Amino acid sequence: MRLSLLSDLNAERSARRAAVLVTDVASGEQRLVREAEVEGDPLAQELQGALRRGKSGLIDQDGRQFFLTVQAPPVRVVVIGAVHISQALAPMAKGLDLDVTIIDPRTAFATPERFPDVPVLAEWPDAVLPEIGIDRYTAVVALTHDPKIDDPALIAALRSECFYIGALGSRKTHERRVQRLTEAGFGEADFARIHAPIGLDIGAVSPAEIAVSILAEIVASLRKERRRTA
Repeated sequence: MRLSLLSDLNAERSARRAAVLVTDVASGEQRLVREAEVEGDPLAQELQGALRRGKSGLIDQDGRQFFLTVQAPPVRVVVIGAVHISQALAPMAKGLDLDVTIIDPRTAFATPERFPDVPVLAEWPDAVLPEIGIDRYTAVVALTHDPKIDDPALIAALRSECFYIGALGSRKTHERRVQRLTEAGFGEADFARIHAPIGLDIGAVSPAEIAVSILAEIVASLRKERRRTA
């Protein structure tokens, strides 16, 4: 691989942007296609499919073979609230290769002892989220039930391209949440992005069951192109 290609690939990785290295098998010629450039590429359909799957592989195009090396950022789950559901969710998410970060300004809850092997930030969401960054490979999960903590996180999420936003609470709780977000300048299209009540309806009761329903909904959003339609 040319050093310039490697440098460009590393730059995309550092910026958490997806890219595909296209290698002509016969000639060995290589080129880098950034995610923003995919639609204008001659292999657009194949590149889009490879990015959706997140997997590298060999393709045939007009009698030629190309190997597509996919580089996609790790999917990140930003959890607002160091609560019991979060304690159950974090190790499950690790098994799904999801990167989890816990954010909660309440220092009595946001401790390494309660969340081993998971980054825990005892900060207010509106202070720390700009530093972390929320991109299209990020899911934001609001679980505190406290508008002072959840709402700033939801506002940051709605202003981003994150692929999933979920908020804990009953329908009545969500109605009050929508009213507050309306006052903050958001509209129906924004509210449609919020999964509330959070999680797939599996009749979950315990924190662990609720965590399962949330992760299932996150995966369903992440893999929506692959889901059965009938």
